[in-house]
Amino acid sequence: MKTLKETAVGQTVKIVRVHGEGAVRRRIMDMGMTKGTEVTVRKVAPLGDPIEITVRGYELSIRKADAEMVEIS
Repeated sequence: MKTLKETAVGQTVKIVRVHGEGAVRRRIMDMGMTKGTEVTVRKVAPLGDPIEITVRGYELSIRKADAEMVEIS
């Protein structure tokens, strides 16, 4: 399983599944990150947290721990 956390800067990937439950899953889904959505990684902070992404035309930041919950292809 490959996750959003492992995605290289500048790469565009498609979401396969969002893991996790409760507030974490809700926070990810509220960002518009659902199955089939394309996500582009724009920048990763020097220590890896946060990861800046583009989802549905919006520029967002996601925590590294949350990015591990997003399975990609």
